[in-house]
Amino acid sequence: MNLNRSRHAPPRASAMIESLRGLGYSASTALADLIDNSISAGADQVDLMFQWRGAESNIRVLDNGCGMTDAELDKAMRLGERDPRDMRGTGDLGRFGMGMKTASFSQCRRLTVASRKGGVTSCLRWDLDVLVSSGNDGWLLLEGPHEGSDDLLSVLGPNGTLVAWEVLDRLVTPGFSEQDFLDVLDRVEQHLAMVFHRYLEGQHPKLKLTINGRLLVPWDPFLAAHPATSSSPVERMPTASGMVEVQWHVLPHKDKLDPGVHESAGGRDGWTAQQGFYVYRNERMLLAGSWLGLGSPRPWSKEEAFRLARIRMDIPNSADEEWKIDIRKSVARPPVSVRNRLTRLAEDARTHARRVFAHRGQISRGNAQAVSHAWRVDQGESGVRYRIDENHPAVRGVLDGAGPLLPALKAMLRVIEETVPVQRIWLDTAEAQETPRTGFAGEPPAEVATILGAVFRNMVERRGYSPSEARERLLHTEPFHDYPDLVAALQDPEQERESQ
Repeated sequence: MNLNRSRHAPPRASAMIESLRGLGYSASTALADLIDNSISAGADQVDLMFQWRGAESNIRVLDNGCGMTDAELDKAMRLGERDPRDMRGTGDLGRFGMGMKTASFSQCRRLTVASRKGGVTSCLRWDLDVLVSSGNDGWLLLEGPHEGSDDLLSVLGPNGTLVAWEVLDRLVTPGFSEQDFLDVLDRVEQHLAMVFHRYLEGQHPKLKLTINGRLLVPWDPFLAAHPATSSSPVERMPTASGMVEVQWHVLPHKDKLDPGVHESAGGRDGWTAQQGFYVYRNERMLLAGSWLGLGSPRPWSKEEAFRLARIRMDIPNSADEEWKIDIRKSVARPPVSVRNRLTRLAEDARTHARRVFAHRGQISRGNAQAVSHAWRVDQGESGVRYRIDENHPAVRGVLDGAGPLLPALKAMLRVIEETVPVQRIWLDTAEAQETPRTGFAGEPPAEVATILGAVFRNMVERRGYSPSEARERLLHTEPFHDYPDLVAALQDPEQERESQ
């Protein structure tokens, strides 16, 4: 067998590109790929323009980067021109040399790129309809804009690049309305605010990003500046491709957040969907909210109990192959060398998040006195059981004064314990994606004060606490620990009677 014999077998252009259109990009992820190219070109301003014209609608991305010469543009427009194994600059956000083309083809049939460098403008375009009608295997890269589309290039500045999408057949489908187009714009805005949030943050951001003239506001998934957010120390893990940095954040319970902040922090897909790892390369988010297949004995799924856990992970620019980053920058798989350490770190984050979620953010730290809860959890051979803590001041006070009613009271408590609607609570929590209201949430202060006063008087008059001791105990007793002002206002029962 002669191994030197071969045949030239180039792919048919139209069939090849039509196949590449099915890689799975959304409009949001496709536009993020285009912005990657702008950042790699040194741009600090990128403007997205959505123009509704029915079937003639278009989307444009304009940057003020270094621009390209005709030769550089010709190379950038070719598929597979760049070997993903080649060394890249530290600030380069690409890898395969196909992102701009495959991302664009996934949304449109006509891709035009115009670039200006040193006062000279170059313009090339791919038109899939031209390739289909060409009748051969030629890769016909066309020069200049499509007839009648010259106005799309009018926004090009002295230096920079404009990418224009026309014939949006994968986006503007039959029945697609202007409102649908605006809905796409909103989804794109939310996605880009998350993916590039580290570029958009701060008084002097690395990047200004606008959509139809409106400046994009970054979305920080970690609420790192919030005083109730818990964060681990940054852990650095050496790998074959470089150093990986990891830090977990447990976000505050809903009770600790303003309603607007809570809604925003939940992201577009909601709190439960946003838990897990957030993987970055060069501060650009590659993957949002995934447990990366970690977990034992089975990979973890996204559960309500861990909705507050979010883990930032930065991988080096040289790690794409080792971490199996795909062409859409939407998949990352940790190498074996760090999986155990990542699992342990994630278990720590999940444990902490579960405690905050279960106790509505009331986690004692350091030497702080622990909160006395009305319920305790008993773990036995037969499983978990929930029991009323008889040492809780409100319960103990009644039991101590029950006299002959004590057996009946204990029987009543046992019935309550054995009929806790665990499954109903679980369903309501999962379906509503929030914990049911407890701890007097939403109740008027007067009602809380009435119950608090009754417990306080019982502690002072029947159990022998001094007023100051009773107040101190109540400050660390669920649910009164959330109402320190009401506890401080409690009056000595004897003085209260004298004043009356």
